[in-house]
Amino acid sequence: MNILVVDDEQDMQLLFEQRFRKEIREKQMRFAFANSGEEALAYMRAHHHEAVLILSDINMPGMSGLELLQHIKEKYETPPPVVMMVTAYGDEENYNNAMRLGANDFLTKPLDFSLLRDKLKTQLHD
Repeated sequence: MNILVVDDEQDMQLLFEQRFRKEIREKQMRFAFANSGEEALAYMRAHHHEAVLILSDINMPGMSGLELLQHIKEKYETPPPVVMMVTAYGDEENYNNAMRLGANDFLTKPLDFSLLRDKLKTQLHD
């Protein structure tokens, strides 16, 4: 499973590589990282349909995660990647906006990596 993680926090890549070391080593999951919505779209253009699951932060400078989500759901329909939104603000407005725009899931920071691992494995077997 190819997963694109979109977050402006620089330490997210190291965190994911540590927490999913076993899955990466066993080639169950492959991660790519983008530091902005714009970078994520560039990655998706260059690697057409490689990312089957996108984990995106909502609050980022430039294009927000919600704008990225809207763009992905409008442009990538065959099949659209699964998009999980991640935010430090678990407020109802962000949740409602994400779901209205087509998010498949909504997670809050700090990330519960055990829960995330279970969710990713569920997607892997769907």
